[in-house]
Amino acid sequence: MTEFTLHTEDSAPEASKPLLAHSKKSFGMLPGLHAVMAEAPGLLEGYKTVHDLFLNSSFDKDEITVVWQTVNVEHACHYCVPAHTGIAKSMGVSDDISNALRNKTPLPNAHLEALRTFTLSVVRNRGNVDDKVVQAFLDAGFSKRQILEVILGVSQKVMSNYTNHLARTPVDDVFAKYVWSPVDSAAA
Repeated sequence: MTEFTLHTEDSAPEASKPLLAHSKKSFGMLPGLHAVMAEAPGLLEGYKTVHDLFLNSSFDKDEITVVWQTVNVEHACHYCVPAHTGIAKSMGVSDDISNALRNKTPLPNAHLEALRTFTLSVVRNRGNVDDKVVQAFLDAGFSKRQILEVILGVSQKVMSNYTNHLARTPVDDVFAKYVWSPVDSAAA
């Protein structure tokens, strides 16, 4: 197994140091994901940029959470599911939404369920989404812009999920109470 360094502001490559300082200031701690990504300054900077762009998309907090957690759960990311459970709580997203996403159970409304279905189709089909699925997404009240913004959110999660899989990033203490294991698809 390849060991990855959980960098600090002192051990990180020079180009990552200001990025880690910003992370620490923003989160009140240095997230393990950022500490690992610091090894490749471009990845950390790209991830943070895409994160900010997705947060400023046309999606509301519930919809942002649906995209993030749908991808996290689909990719079985041991780090991001608990982290985004905590982030969703801090954003005021209901536990009903978070629990449904974590447990692969129905979401509280058809609008959010349409977003999950579309996001899953984008991920599972690598963007080759059937026209009927696209139309169902639009019929659920979403826009063409939001089709493309789902791609933005998926892109962010690919960066973090794949990093966490390869690095086996330990879950941060602040998110440990939200530890998660994949639900057996046959049972769901």
